[in-house]
Amino acid sequence: MMNVDTPSAPAGSVKDSESACELTILMPCLNEAETLETCVKKARAWLERCQVDGEVVVADNGSTDGSQEIARRNGARVVDVPVRGYGAAIHYGSLAAHGKYIIVGDSDDSYDFTRLEPFLERLRAGDDLVMGNRFLGGVKPGAMPWKNRYIGNPILTAIGRIFFKCPSGDFHCGLRGYAKDAYRLMDLRTTGMEYASEMVIKSTLLDLKISEVPTTLSPDGRSRPPHLRPWRDGWRHLVFMLLYSPRWLFFYPGVALFGFGCFLLAWLWSGPRQIGSVAFDIHTMLYGSMAILVGFQGIAFAVLTKVFSINEKLRPPDPKFMGLFRYITLETGLIVGFALILAGLGGTISAYWTWNTTSFGLLDPTRMMRLVIPAATALTLGTEVVVVSFFLSILGLQVRRIEPSIHS
Repeated sequence: MMNVDTPSAPAGSVKDSESACELTILMPCLNEAETLETCVKKARAWLERCQVDGEVVVADNGSTDGSQEIARRNGARVVDVPVRGYGAAIHYGSLAAHGKYIIVGDSDDSYDFTRLEPFLERLRAGDDLVMGNRFLGGVKPGAMPWKNRYIGNPILTAIGRIFFKCPSGDFHCGLRGYAKDAYRLMDLRTTGMEYASEMVIKSTLLDLKISEVPTTLSPDGRSRPPHLRPWRDGWRHLVFMLLYSPRWLFFYPGVALFGFGCFLLAWLWSGPRQIGSVAFDIHTMLYGSMAILVGFQGIAFAVLTKVFSINEKLRPPDPKFMGLFRYITLETGLIVGFALILAGLGGTISAYWTWNTTSFGLLDPTRMMRLVIPAATALTLGTEVVVVSFFLSILGLQVRRIEPSIHS
């Protein structure tokens, strides 16, 4: 259960529990007693100086160092978050926010809460998500570890821009603003550090209006290590991006493998080949068969993953993709699958006939394998097509919930 505490505070900075306001400054918090007071004071001072109708909310993740009382004492509203995780803190804090707009920033004093004007200006202009960009605004010495600055952030941001065509140049900036209505549309699901990536990716897929403004990053004011674990959290961000983009994880590698495998089987079907001093024969055909089967699995997983994610609202609907199922039906899959199975059976019978009618001493083993490998591949591939077609049909079922009738 989420508990919300509302302190008394001067009008124009912290609103009462029933009042709407223009802006919520949201700070996720887990044991930030050393820096939280400074962050809250800076945010409240900015609200008063710029005459912004707003509030400061601290979304607490179960602090045991008195952070909650520090927040209340300095005029912030505290939201007790029942689920651990950076993403969970932002989620519960955003749901409890009274502001039309929300600007979220880490409570470790690494971001400047006295210079939020560019974020609010873009939100007022109609942008749905406004990202801070630390590389445009400046990273102060000691503020970001070298592996984050030169490896993690650039690589993950580049992947996000390539995979999803996201416009942000700093995917993981901890200072960002968004309209509350847009946040509801995002329907974010993750609870950890990968929440930062999910917000940008989902906003891009939903075609929301995204902009970015320069911001600075300073060394945080804590004496303890940060909650962020660069290698672990970087890996989680990468895995999330790959799982969210089945085209890059499954489809493109699958198509490449499938096509390469088909080429190898066709190239070697009539006999061995040689390129320079390297000979290619039935052993290469076997690897070509494997490439076909693994490639088809990749393609199938990409399609199944995308259908599942759309059904579960992890991704927004894709009319072009779903429109393909007017042509890719269960019946089509069964026809293709059984045709491959029949072709495989035909190749198997042909191979058996060749073996049975040829004197064993005169039989060329490579000739037999040139028949067996394609036949076995067709049998296996046909079976996979049939199974995937049924499973895809199950995912596509439209289930209608029938409510029980009420009898008087």
